[in-house]
Amino acid sequence: MSVAATTERLVPVLETPRLRLRGHRADDHAALTAIWADPVVVRHIGGQASTPQDAWMRLLRYPGLWSLLGYGYWAIEEQASGRCIGDIGYADFKRDIIPPLDDRPELGWVLASDVHGKGYATEALTAVMAWGRAHFGQHQSVCIIAPENAASIRVATKAGFQLHGETTYHGSPVLLFMHE
Repeated sequence: MSVAATTERLVPVLETPRLRLRGHRADDHAALTAIWADPVVVRHIGGQASTPQDAWMRLLRYPGLWSLLGYGYWAIEEQASGRCIGDIGYADFKRDIIPPLDDRPELGWVLASDVHGKGYATEALTAVMAWGRAHFGQHQSVCIIAPENAASIRVATKAGFQLHGETTYHGSPVLLFMHE
């Protein structure tokens, strides 16, 4: 059995009217390299553009989340074009952050800058959170967002996240949002 077939078996496919959320594939590397190297995309996520190797290591990490935790990140594919336009999902990154996330699943998302403003993040997050309710049952989830990232704050609050507080992560201020 190929690695791709194993990953596809681990990651449920979620479909929305415009998107397909699926397991990552090796052929997503070029798209993820472009996304994570885009200064517009990374300006609120550490501010440092990723190298192709960084993107590859991230791509390799995604199946490990599913394998070890039973949840993880999906590739966001635009149904009309078949193009990989981002990542979204749950993780436990064991972040060294105060207050601690206490093993609550952490949601995160990133989309290619040319699809910003189309409602794709909200559409994908709605599908992922529905999967989370079915998978985890009643649970608390968290997300951390840079205070200047107004677009992601809007996406989170539309999805029902509430501001829990402000803290720092890797020396930068972040807002901690929680969803019951």
